[in-house]
Amino acid sequence: MYPIMKNQEIAEDVHEIWVKAPHIARNAQPGQFVIIRTNETGERVPLTISRVVGSTIRIIFMKVGKTTHALAAIPETGYIEDIVGPLGKPSEIAYYGTVAIVGGGVGIASTPYLAKALKAAENRVVGILGARTAGLLILENEMADICDELHIGTDDGSKGYHGFAVDLLRTLINTEPVHAVWIIGQTIMMKVTSEATREMGIKTFVSLNPIMVDGTGMCGACRCTVDGKTKFACVDGPDFDAHTVDFDTLMQRQQMYHELELESFEAWKAAEGEKP
Repeated sequence: MYPIMKNQEIAEDVHEIWVKAPHIARNAQPGQFVIIRTNETGERVPLTISRVVGSTIRIIFMKVGKTTHALAAIPETGYIEDIVGPLGKPSEIAYYGTVAIVGGGVGIASTPYLAKALKAAENRVVGILGARTAGLLILENEMADICDELHIGTDDGSKGYHGFAVDLLRTLINTEPVHAVWIIGQTIMMKVTSEATREMGIKTFVSLNPIMVDGTGMCGACRCTVDGKTKFACVDGPDFDAHTVDFDTLMQRQQMYHELELESFEAWKAAEGEKP
C-alpha cells in the first residue's frame, strides 16, 4: 500500500496527489508513467509521473469517471492499494538548442518534469500552456520558474492570449528557430498542434494516451499506428514522433468503451449515494 502524503484540488475537478513510492521515485524519468489501483477490486488507470521529490511522486488528474473520482476522495491519511512503475520509455532528453513544450489542459501535468530535464541539458526552454478557461490552468508558476520564456493561452480569453496553444506555437516558430517540440494534451489538440511543426520540419514528440490495461505490452489494448506499423504505447512509447502517428485511428479506439465507462460511473455514483 502507498500512503498519500498530500491531496488537493488545484483547478476545477483537477487533483494533485503526492504519493510515497520510493522505488518508483528512485528510477523515474520524464515521460514515464505509473498504473494505479485504488483498491483490490479497482480498475488499473495509467497516470503520468508529474514530478519527483525525494521518495514521493506527484500525479495529477481530472475527475472524469469512477476511478478518478474515487482516487480524488482518498484523504491524505489514506492509501492507494497498488502502484506499478515507472513504465514506458523516458522522453528523449538531449541538447537540441531551443525547445518548446506545449501543454494543454491536464496534459500540463507532464510539462514541469520534462522542462526541468531539458533545461538541465542546457536547452533554451519555451513553455506554452493552454486551457479552455483560466480556472483550468495548472502549474503556471512552476513552469514560469523553470522555463526561459512562458506563454499562456485560453480558449475563452479569460487569461493570456485569446485562442489556442497552436496559435502561440506558430507565432514562436515564425519568430525564432525552434529545434524540437513536445506536445502533451488531448489527442485532437496534439494532432492539430503537430501540423504546425510538420509544415516547418521541426522534430516533434507527442505523448499518447490510449486505453491501457496492463502497461507491459501483454494485453494489446494500447496499440496504436505509428509510421504505418502497430506499436504499443506502454512499452514503445508513450512518446512518439508526432508526424508519424495515425491520430484518427487513435481517437476512434479511445471511444470504444465510452458507453460502458458511463454505465460504470453511474453505477458507482448510485452505490456511493446508498452508503450511510
